[in-house]
This record gives sequence, structure tokens and C-alpha cells, in this order.
Amino acid sequence: MSEKREEQILERVELLGLLSKQFPSIQAVSTEIINLKAILDLPAGTEHFMSDLHGEHEAFAHILNNASGVIREKINLLYSVTVPESERAALATLIYYPARKLELLKATHKDMTEWYGITLHRLIEVCRVVASKYTRSKVRKALPADFAYIIDELLHTNYDAKNKEQYYSRIISTIIDIGRADAFIIALATLIKRLAVDRLHILGDIFDRGPGAEQIMDMLIGHHAVDIQWGNHDIVWMGAAAGSEVCIAAVLGLSLQYANTDTVEGGYGINLRALTSFAQEIYKPSIAFRPKSAVQERLSLRDVELLSKLRKAISVIMFKLEGQLIKRHPEYEMDERLLLDKMDLTAGTVEVRGEIYPLKDKDFPTIDPAAPYCLTEAESQLMDRLKKSFLRSDKLARHVRFLYSAGSLYKNANHNLLFHGCVPMNPDGSFTVMELGGKKLSGKALMDYADAEARKGYFAPRFSEEKQNGEDFFWYLWCGGGSPLFGRDRMTTFERVLIEDKNSWVEPKNSYYKYTEHEEGCRKVLEEFGIPDESGHIVNGHIPVRCKDGESPIKGNGRLIVIDGGFSVAYQATTGIAGYTLIYNSYGMRLVSHEPFSSVGKAVQEDRDILSTSSVFERAGSRRLVSDTQVGEHLRRQVEALYLLLDAYRMGIIPEIKV
Repeated sequence: MSEKREEQILERVELLGLLSKQFPSIQAVSTEIINLKAILDLPAGTEHFMSDLHGEHEAFAHILNNASGVIREKINLLYSVTVPESERAALATLIYYPARKLELLKATHKDMTEWYGITLHRLIEVCRVVASKYTRSKVRKALPADFAYIIDELLHTNYDAKNKEQYYSRIISTIIDIGRADAFIIALATLIKRLAVDRLHILGDIFDRGPGAEQIMDMLIGHHAVDIQWGNHDIVWMGAAAGSEVCIAAVLGLSLQYANTDTVEGGYGINLRALTSFAQEIYKPSIAFRPKSAVQERLSLRDVELLSKLRKAISVIMFKLEGQLIKRHPEYEMDERLLLDKMDLTAGTVEVRGEIYPLKDKDFPTIDPAAPYCLTEAESQLMDRLKKSFLRSDKLARHVRFLYSAGSLYKNANHNLLFHGCVPMNPDGSFTVMELGGKKLSGKALMDYADAEARKGYFAPRFSEEKQNGEDFFWYLWCGGGSPLFGRDRMTTFERVLIEDKNSWVEPKNSYYKYTEHEEGCRKVLEEFGIPDESGHIVNGHIPVRCKDGESPIKGNGRLIVIDGGFSVAYQATTGIAGYTLIYNSYGMRLVSHEPFSSVGKAVQEDRDILSTSSVFERAGSRRLVSDTQVGEHLRRQVEALYLLLDAYRMGIIPEIKV
């Protein structure tokens, strides 16, 4: 053993001593080295990337259940020649919704015994295929406790082994005889879905528009391996949960715009009675503040008029609070958004960027022309009650804390740079510099600062200056011109509501979107984050891809993949599809585009799946292994430490612990 090796051991002797508690002998260390080095040569796990879910909980649940079409692919791989299409579709539905499908089948089948026998054998085969790239240890950890031993036996059987053929058949027949077939099918279906995708990446915008954001959050909390890159719609909800009144107003305004109070009231128990009473007393129905026209079709005129009052009430408060915040933070450079003092209510006009426009509504009894950004006493009391309601929602607090524990502004995942919106850039292609916290920040440093401020806004001590600044920064991340989550020069909410002329509605996109159309711009961004540009990719959402118009989601010669394909119903007319899943596995990358989802009822009764189209756009030169991933890097460091411990035992520097 060389002197250099001994020096390495002595430098790390304390850490090696701690490691020896876990591996107390030469035999234990040797076994673990063999195990880890074998794992490094396994195929890399399958990663799925999705974005812009926007509360579409049923469609998202189905995509989770069918693993973006992967489970149906495995079924076809096994049975395309031997099993009819209708039976393959029924088997897939059983895996997606086992309890509901079993209930339906038992209502139409008098004797299920033969069906159970055939189906259990098929499910075990599917399970064996999706488990094949994992170690037996990893599969065991994923097994449902009630059937762990039985499933482990069945997964690792060899049906050609005549000595055990009767043994395995007896296991399945006994499961059926004792009435445990349903529970066993549900356990197998759950395991198949668990093993089909090794890790899920959600690139922001879980909230708003659709009715079930809180249900999506529950699904993500229950997922075995997920990370989240916050979107602008997530960050404004995080700000509301932190107690930011301007974020609360923004959340409520958007919910009312889409007539979607299910998440606010039913999902999180936010009480809107005070807002309703205030709006009914102060405002008349307003055409300008009605919900989206597509939403109005399913509402009565009475409901439309009530929602217009509520939306107007909270919007006026929001405009006032935004003005106060802009004045508190001149470094945000957002003075052009101070529009209440530009209104002439007598003439019914407003000045925006030097142009005079007529207002669609000029009835604003709570706006004092002498102090337009001051809340009335009644508005202050209303916001106090709404703030308390948001802060008292245990479910919202639990969900937001998960967004922090599993989330961040960006992530490097195996040389894939993930974020929701953009890395702000100037028209000349340089990174935008902002002076924040006394420092000039751009690129990665700006993203890191934004991530830190978002955490302070929620976790800093109450009433502290850093918490107040963090709460304000939530709102800047929601709609600020230099926000990496918003990615536009301005948010024209005021103009869209109160000005007819659509020329005033323009929200110019950040120059990032221009420069990353080309490979050079993508390489610049990847280099900023320390990612090798030859193997790296940027993956982001936020800007819907207009597939129906021929726009490609793959840009910059394959360096950038935009995966906002219109998962939200509100965007499907723009995109022409119903979302993307980017799949990254040991063979390369492919993009799966989804058709709209009908309903769970039709999926179960008619074996109707989401139709998905897959296109491979990058093949690996050689099959990607665990050793090529970040997990592999971590395992190699563990192996290196274990080799040092092995030598330390052999040199007597650390004594073995005899058991």
C-alpha cells in the first residue's frame, strides 16, 4: 500500500470511522462495493418531464396512470401478436383504474375465476418487464407490504423451471380461492405504475385555470420521486400562502376570471363571504370584469353578474396594492404600471405609455383621485379577513411547504437544465443585469437570488424586513419585467380588462425566447449554469407551442425543448393538442404529444385511453447507464470512500467490528 494512499485514509479517518458503523467488516464493505459497481452498469431509469398542468387534475391523473403511454407500449410489446386489441385495451384500463374496472367487470361477469387466472398471469408479465431495469433490492423496496413476498417470488420465477411450475400456479390459484384476487390485482397495478417511471419532473404552473390544482398537489405529494420547478402561477399562490395581500388579490382575481373558485373555496377552504358581501354592497355588475367568455357559456346570467362584481372588487384592490408595492421598490423599475393616477374618471379615459384610451368602465367609487393607491377602510378590513383565511388553511400550508421541499427555481437533472420560464436576456443577447439586495445580478446568480428571496418570503420571521421584502418579491416574480418566471416585459391585466384597443394589451416576450431559437443562444445559457453544451439540454414550459400552426417544440438544433403543449383546456385552441411529456430514458429522448382527455368514466367503461403520439428526436450513441447520471456520480463517490475504508481495515488503521 503506497504512502499516498495512507495519507488519503488518515485525512479522512474520522469520516471513515463513521462509515465503518454501517459497514463494520471487510466482508460488509466488499459486498457493498460489488453491489454499487453492479448498479452503475444498469440502464438509466426513465425520467418524465411535464409542465403547465394548470389544475387539470383528471387528465394529469390519467397521464400518471398510463405513464404517458409507456404502459400501453409494454402491453403491446408483450401481447400484440397473441392477445386481441380489445383485451389489451381492457388490460391497460385495469392497470390505470383497477378498483373501478374490477367493479364494472364483476357487474357483468357471473364467474370471474377464469378471468382472474388469465389476468393475474398477464399482470405479472407486465410487472416483470417494467421491473427489469432495476435491482431486485430496489424493486423489493417498492413492493406493497401486504403482498411483498408473493410478488417477489412471482416476479423472479422462471416458468420453464418444471420443478417449480406447480408451485407458482398454486400461488395464483390460492390467491383466487381465498378471495384476495382483487386486492392482489390492485397491488400489482400500483407497482406497475410505480416502476414505469423512475422520476417525474414538473416544470411549473400547477395552479390556476383548471378546477383541481389541490388534487394535483395531493398526487405529487404521494409520488415516489418528483421534483418541481416553480412557475409564475405557483409562485403567486406561494406568496398568497405566505400572507402577501397583493398575491392574495392576484390569486382571487384570476380564479374569478375563470369562474374557478373550486380550488379556493372547496380545495383550500378560503372563505369568500366577506368579499361577496363587500362587492354586492359597493359595485354594480360590470361587463368589463365578467369571467372569460368561454366560461360564461356554462353560467347563468345571475352568476356572471355576481362574479363580475367580485372580480371588480378584488381587481381594484389589487391595482392599489400593486401601486403601493411598486413605490416601495423603485429597483423593480415598474413605474409604467402605475395607472390608477393616470385615469380621468370624469372624461372616462386613461393614459397608458403616452396614449389616451377610453375606459370600458368608469364606475370606481372606492378610488380617491387625490390618493388613488390608498385602500378604503372597508377594503383594508376585507383584505385582513382574506389574509387570515389564507394563513389558516392547513391544506394550503402543507402543499406550499411541499413546493419548497421538492421544488426550486431551476434544476440541473442529468445535464438537463430545467426551469419554467426563461433566463432573462437583453435585446443584444447578454444576460439582463438587475440591482437587487445591493448587488448586480444576472444569469445563474439572478436565479439563485430569486430562489433565496422566495424562501425568505415564506420562512423568514414574521414582521421582519426580509420577510416583507420576500413577500414583495413573490409578486415581482409573478409579473415583473425582469422575472425569470414571467418572461415578458409587462403584465397588462389593467389594459385587458379596461381598454378595448388590443394594441394596449401587448406583452413583449423576453429576448431569451429569440436567442434560444438558435443553438448559440442555448449553448450560452447552458455554459452559464456549468452544463456541458454537447450533452446538455434546456427544458422549459410557460410559452404554449402552437403545434397546429406548425411550430416545433424542439429549438436550437435540439438544445432546447419547450414542453408546454396546452395541458390546460384554456390553451388547447392555441396549441391544437393537450400537452406534452418529454421522456428521457437509456435509449435517448422522445417527445409524446397528447390528445384531449374525455373523462375517467369513459376511460373505465369504454377502455378509452388518451391518444398519444411519440416522436424520437435524439438517440443515445450507446445505451445510457446509471453511471452516466448524477446518481451514478454519487455512487462513484460512495465506492471511492468504501475502497478507502477497505484499505483502512487491511492496514489496521481502523479496526473491524466483529459481530
